[in-house]
Amino acid sequence: MMERYPDIEIYLARVSLDALNEWLGRALTAPPLAPAGKGQWKTRGQYQGDCVPVLLVDKAADGFASLWFDSNHTPWMTDQDCAQQAAEALQTEVRCSLGGWNPGDDPDRFWQVLPGGKEGAIEWPDSGR
Repeated sequence: MMERYPDIEIYLARVSLDALNEWLGRALTAPPLAPAGKGQWKTRGQYQGDCVPVLLVDKAADGFASLWFDSNHTPWMTDQDCAQQAAEALQTEVRCSLGGWNPGDDPDRFWQVLPGGKEGAIEWPDSGR
């Protein structure tokens, strides 16, 4: 059986706060994200009775926003599971880590998920820039 990640982090290419709030409301019964500092928004959702803190950081990496779920009590076992659901629900490109990070792993290898189910490993940031 796959082990549940201790937290979930995905990177969103483009998404409106309204669309994101709607998805978070469905997935985690979360109230709308509220401002929490420059370029940051927070909320707290619930999943199966457990609190799930959520942090959105705008322009966290290469124009992508970071969406972090600071809990292992989410509907998703892994970052990739979350990225797949977010890409379809939000109709945007989503990126995430390839898995748990260990010393010696390539920090620039990520998983890219596009709406419609196309996905695969990428180098990020692009080494050609």
